[in-house]
Amino acid sequence: MIKIAPSILSADFLRLGEEIKAVERAGADRFHIDVMDGQFVPNISLGIPVVKTMRRGTSFPLEVHLMIEEPERLLEAFAEAGADILIVHQENSVHLDRTVQCIKDLGKKAGVALNPSTPAAVLEEIIEELNLVLVMTVNPGFGGQSFIFETLPKIQQAYAWRRERGLSYNIGVDGGVDFKTAAECAHAGANAFISGTTLFSRPNLGAAVKRMRKLVEAACLKGQGSRSATPANREPALDPQLS
Repeated sequence: MIKIAPSILSADFLRLGEEIKAVERAGADRFHIDVMDGQFVPNISLGIPVVKTMRRGTSFPLEVHLMIEEPERLLEAFAEAGADILIVHQENSVHLDRTVQCIKDLGKKAGVALNPSTPAAVLEEIIEELNLVLVMTVNPGFGGQSFIFETLPKIQQAYAWRRERGLSYNIGVDGGVDFKTAAECAHAGANAFISGTTLFSRPNLGAAVKRMRKLVEAACLKGQGSRSATPANREPALDPQLS
């Protein structure tokens, strides 16, 4: 099932309550909340108070992307704040299996994110424990970066494991996800699409969500687990406002 998750980091925080309601009306499926600590990634962003506030304002699922050092320290706090899905990075989770089990023990869904240079193979031993595999299609920490087409084989691999083993985890993509690259990712096997600027910058958020959903559904109908072209044949896609 296709999941569209607007990244709240791109919302207008002066109007956060209104933005939350706009996303609900737009027909999106969940909210994506980026948490950055200035250590694992260069930027500092949202934290526990924002998650608590959003939990009071919506019944939609909240997926919290922990781009922080030692994420296991704060799993319980974010769970109590109202997160439904907790996403940690393989690169900073020394005992990844233990961290995933901790998330599940808290009654939450577990996701693991992979940076562009990290191979999919690092997840093979725990793939059956996951609810979400999140492929970072840019290097985390900044918006407006060029989509990295070389990450598409990781999506294909995650899709192949899911099909071969009869699993049901979602395959998400995060970074540079616009209308064009979302379709590329869907064709490769993704079914969950995190998008910030491309959605929130549009005058009609509902129309933007509907358009992205229509494009990725069409790409899925063409067959998943494959790619239509190689990176060398593509023009680079930027996050901000590609149509």
